[in-house]
Amino acid sequence: MLTSNPHPGLDQYIRLHDADWEDYERLTTLRAERAAPRLTYLDGELELMTPSIEHEGDKKRLGRLIETYADETGIELEGFGSWTLKSPDKRLGAEADECYVVGPLTQTPDVPDFAIEVVRTSGGLDKLAVYAGLGVPEVWIWRDGRLSVHRLDDTGYQEQERSRFLPGLDPRLIETCMTEPSQTQALRTLRAGLNHTTKRDASH
Repeated sequence: MLTSNPHPGLDQYIRLHDADWEDYERLTTLRAERAAPRLTYLDGELELMTPSIEHEGDKKRLGRLIETYADETGIELEGFGSWTLKSPDKRLGAEADECYVVGPLTQTPDVPDFAIEVVRTSGGLDKLAVYAGLGVPEVWIWRDGRLSVHRLDDTGYQEQERSRFLPGLDPRLIETCMTEPSQTQALRTLRAGLNHTTKRDASH
């Protein structure tokens, strides 16, 4: 059974009900290295999502801000884009908008330290449930002009004020940067905010 969400200008969703794991693997293979559709699998529910240009713009801007913050503060950061995370045993699969590992890599990681999700359209699968099952420690969600950080514990994800991996990064500063008219200006605002914080801390 198939359901879809045909709304021009928004992310486009198609969901296949009662899909088996082989359906998910087959579509992953057929898509190969293409960026879309993004695939999510949650115990028989298979979702195909084609992101809007606004979605891709938000994702790119947010990724550039995080990477610039790491560069400006001397933090080792490895980005893995829309890395396909999956577990056949748990019947779970997901692809983040962006995902990162903090610190130098000593071996290939099983999951990223944190994943980024841009949400512009309601009605998609519960990706937090997927990420929880896959064991991703943190998920950052950009929705309606707000950046929220969710940390995994024994009961699921709990919203936090800041990330445990980038504790010096203020989500409110990122929100301000995301309102700028261009990605270039967003990065300038971020650097100015970081310089202001450094000078303020030095004066105390």
